[in-house]
Amino acid sequence: GVAVVEDLTKSKEVGHELRRAARSEEFKPYDELISKQIPGADTDAAEAARATIRTKYITIQTSIDSAATTADIKTALEGGA
Repeated sequence: GVAVVEDLTKSKEVGHELRRAARSEEFKPYDELISKQIPGADTDAAEAARATIRTKYITIQTSIDSAATTADIKTALEGGA
């Protein structure tokens, strides 16, 4: 059979694109709350949630960057960083 050659660099690029898209989706409800500056809205809680999301995705980013295989990238994206 024909061997499949994995391009780790390209796989990392794709992994980062998927990471950014997922992070963006998680940010959406908080971004809207903060950008609209709705009176009485708990923007402090929204900022705290955004900080938690940022930390989560920084960890995933680091895991993707240090991945030695495409399986490592998949694990990072699944939250098993």
